[in-house]
Amino acid sequence: MFGTQVRDLEDDFNPRRRRTLWNTPAASMPTTTTHTIRYSTPRKGHASAHQLSVKFEDLYGFMVEGNVDDVNVLNDVRERMREQGRVWWALEASKGANWYLQPRISSNGGGEGVISVTSLKLSVLTNTITLRRLIRKGVPPVLRPKVWLSVSGAAKKRSTVPETYYDELIRATEGKTTPATLQIDHDLPRTFPCHPWLNSEEGQASLRRVLVGYSFRDSEVGYCQGLNYVAALLLLVMKTEEDAFWMLAVLLENVLVNDCYTDNLSGCHVEQRVFKDLLTKKCPRIAAHLEAMGFDVSLVATEWFLCLFSKTLPSETTLRVWDVLFNEGAKVLFHVALAIFKMREDDLLRIQHIGDVIDILQTTAHHLYDPDELLTFAFDKIGSMTTNTITKERKKQETVVMAELDQRIRRLSSLKMDG
Repeated sequence: MFGTQVRDLEDDFNPRRRRTLWNTPAASMPTTTTHTIRYSTPRKGHASAHQLSVKFEDLYGFMVEGNVDDVNVLNDVRERMREQGRVWWALEASKGANWYLQPRISSNGGGEGVISVTSLKLSVLTNTITLRRLIRKGVPPVLRPKVWLSVSGAAKKRSTVPETYYDELIRATEGKTTPATLQIDHDLPRTFPCHPWLNSEEGQASLRRVLVGYSFRDSEVGYCQGLNYVAALLLLVMKTEEDAFWMLAVLLENVLVNDCYTDNLSGCHVEQRVFKDLLTKKCPRIAAHLEAMGFDVSLVATEWFLCLFSKTLPSETTLRVWDVLFNEGAKVLFHVALAIFKMREDDLLRIQHIGDVIDILQTTAHHLYDPDELLTFAFDKIGSMTTNTITKERKKQETVVMAELDQRIRRLSSLKMDG
């Protein structure tokens, strides 16, 4: 799904303006903003024009293989992004360049930038509602770094430490070897290996510093497979290591559930149980059919949640999900996961083999090039799920998960003693 090169999307809104990513050599940068398309022509009579195998660069320069319809969808998405950009620019003209940086009602349950209801002003409420609607329709790529830093609380988190914090952290980790650094070094070449910058010496060094730096910041988390993909995509969006580092920090410390990436993955196990219960409530026919087949939804959903869909959805669709994630919290992950199942309900109810379930879900996710289609389905068709509801469900499942993990530890200890 992912491949060739990185594109600065600022030129989608200003074709004559371009910024260089880090110190990437100019030769490796794309020279146009149009899709690069290669057709694999089938033998005569074997396929229509719409079934042609096409290779093209998506909005972030990743190489994608699809068909002509997929190219048309991406072109429509790009045009809608331009329209959405004009909406943001108009609001900046009327409200001020940094209107979304003002105090607001927190949507993600965190404490950053929160104001009390008693001190609520109509202007703050209006801005909060406007921002939520805008973000669900997509943040213009050129604004993503600033908007994400603001709405997620990452900018606030960074302001609580000295300006030299990241540089000093990186210097302190130089030359040190830990189990985390060894695993990071093992995973670097496998992180989007077809991406020329991430597969370059410079790109891997940059990604390594972010991951190693965070592993020393939070030794309980250290490093977990999956974070490499998340951090890599953050680097491509945020443009600087330090911004990517702070986005990773706020993601793990404030946005996602605790212990998702610790050694025992207890938080991830909790999320999988919550998702299974939500599937039963929101998609009862699918849940019953899959249970009768003996299909465990964690076979697909574990990677979705650990990698935050970065290995599953096309790049711009992933980033549209992240737009909402950083503003409204982890509940969007459940909305999106449920939507992928629900979108293929009829197909899923017809099949009888576990392998076919995986194939349908993976194929569907890989070809969701239209973020609006997915997010509209996720919020309009799945229905409301409040953060409080999910929090209560997590607390219930956490007790079960911890009991199971404790039992597993006891069993392993017993086996060691017997040995």
